[in-house]
Amino acid sequence: MDEQVELPRVLQQLWGIEGPARPGPKPAFHLSDIGQAAIRLADTGGLAAVSMSKVAAELGFTTMSLYRYVDSKDDLYAVMLEEAFGEAPEPVAGQDWRGRITGWAEAFRDSLRQHPWILQVPVSEPPLSPNQLTWMESALQAFDGTPLTANERLSSMLLVNIYVRGTMQLTLSMLTQTPEEAATAGRLYNQRLRLLATEDRFPAIAAGVQQPNSVHDLEVDFEDDGFRDGLGTVLDGIQARIDRQSQTDRKAPTGRKTPADRQG
Repeated sequence: MDEQVELPRVLQQLWGIEGPARPGPKPAFHLSDIGQAAIRLADTGGLAAVSMSKVAAELGFTTMSLYRYVDSKDDLYAVMLEEAFGEAPEPVAGQDWRGRITGWAEAFRDSLRQHPWILQVPVSEPPLSPNQLTWMESALQAFDGTPLTANERLSSMLLVNIYVRGTMQLTLSMLTQTPEEAATAGRLYNQRLRLLATEDRFPAIAAGVQQPNSVHDLEVDFEDDGFRDGLGTVLDGIQARIDRQSQTDRKAPTGRKTPADRQG
């Protein structure tokens, strides 16, 4: 028999599981109120602007009383992420796997654009809160109809997740800059790169930046077109795996287990 699973109090609260009642007056706020207050602080000043005392002040009560709701800052971050992401978007009817995972990736990107501080939250374990699991479920279901196994779907989902987080991490500073500031920073980077990336030591880089009028050649643009181009490369790799698996399944002897029957 499986041992009884223990859930942290913050997960019990997010899932609506009744834990032991805490002494003291009846709670005056819902956990979502605390999450939204913390999000307002983070959206304005970044994750560094979030503290237990500031969140308590935002809600109009003492820091000690906040601990009746969340036990630590890590728990507060979990609530913030739950509120910031909300439920995963519904896929558009009739899309193939590629269209579904593209929609998921773009929705994930948009959430990070709206709340760049998400990228600063330490990731200590896989998602377990309700909304976070809806995002995971949505991404895995995007591969319905493909021959990928459960483990292959999981690794494909993680690959897309890492691509989105990585591209947005690279542009994190740009999310808080004006277009003029971002353009100036891009020009400065390329000018310095042209000075430092000499042809003898960095020939591949130099080939792109040392040519006349090529100062902008290595600027990274992860707006819609650039983001989709990079994502397309990632999805091409997943498609290649799907194609290989399809060929393997076609060649499999009668009676051999299908990908749906295999475990990993």
